[in-house]
Amino acid sequence: MSPLPAEAGFGTRAIHAGEAGDPSHAYLTPIYQTASFRFDSFEESDATFAGERPGYFYTRNGNPTIAALEAKLAALEAIDLDEPVRALAFSSGMAAVSAALLALAEAGGQIISQEALYGVTYQLQATLLPRYGIGVTFVDPGDPMAVARALDAARGRARAVLLETPVNPTLRCIDIAAIAEMAHAHDALLIVDNTLATPYAQRPLALGADVSVYSTTKFISGHGAIIGGAAVMRANADFAPWLELYRKHLGAIPGPFDAWLTALGLRTLHIRMERHCANALAVARFLDTHPQVVRVYYPGLPTSPDHPLASRQMAAFGAMVSFEVKGGMEAARRLLDAVRLCVITPTLGTLDTLITHPATMSHRDLTPAERQRMGISDGLIRLSVGLEDVADIIADLEQALA
Repeated sequence: MSPLPAEAGFGTRAIHAGEAGDPSHAYLTPIYQTASFRFDSFEESDATFAGERPGYFYTRNGNPTIAALEAKLAALEAIDLDEPVRALAFSSGMAAVSAALLALAEAGGQIISQEALYGVTYQLQATLLPRYGIGVTFVDPGDPMAVARALDAARGRARAVLLETPVNPTLRCIDIAAIAEMAHAHDALLIVDNTLATPYAQRPLALGADVSVYSTTKFISGHGAIIGGAAVMRANADFAPWLELYRKHLGAIPGPFDAWLTALGLRTLHIRMERHCANALAVARFLDTHPQVVRVYYPGLPTSPDHPLASRQMAAFGAMVSFEVKGGMEAARRLLDAVRLCVITPTLGTLDTLITHPATMSHRDLTPAERQRMGISDGLIRLSVGLEDVADIIADLEQALA
């Protein structure tokens, strides 16, 4: 199979990238479900371990099935870039985030992080990184001056800025290009968690970011069957070998079967996201006029304060819709108890519509004050809008809100 042309589109890359080169001529890349690889001679093993011969020796270091997934992810993020891109697959999204932060920072260094983000990412930085001498300053990146002040206050010790946009679960959008410029002016690198947008809707590297991290558990795999993650960066990035080293030494590589399932789901990402986004916009419009809904968070609504930025930065507005119901915790409980089609589960990005209550699920371990600073009220509901007929999704929400 010939290499993909440079002008190949997103769907073509999602389907064809990484699928060539298997010696058995299998249609799909096979599942190389093995812990190690054997050699025919001392010379062959010695050259492979030395990196003088292409090949694999132990799956924690690399595996053809995992490499095929990485080729797909790199090809998608490389759109609009004139330089090669490299992807590393991880055993979870948090493994990817953790490795990126550890690779870019060190004892005595400082991370400038968005405060309102995924709860476990917040806890990683608030509780674990300081134990290793890595300082973390939390800011509101929606206020560029707050980021600038934090970078100035770090006095040259800032190693990385971490963003998540759209933000989980309030779906606020952050200006990636503006923050990248600030970070680079202070010799810091920018990490963007792009899980909610996916490379279909937003490609952070093309906007100036240095690393895109993903929970591939979500939209990228699309079926809710695996746990996985990824970090994508320019192939010549100085920190890339460190990131790979952390993955190897922490044992954070996915299993071959998980990688195969992820690559299989990735082949349809563009088709799924098109329907996800269309359904999400219709659901957001319905909720925006419902008398029991105080506020809707969706950057695709013209009334959203982030709509101009999202229109400029994103190719689509995503599949996540959050909203606040009147009546706080009790109203949220009644809503979740009343849904019939929507599935109550603490994840997102699957084929069906999923509903969560962030205050008691994803952000439960935060203090009430921390949740309040992040804009997570007791009445906040998060929807991952699925691929069902949108009329059925809306009908379920309508009866549950009645």
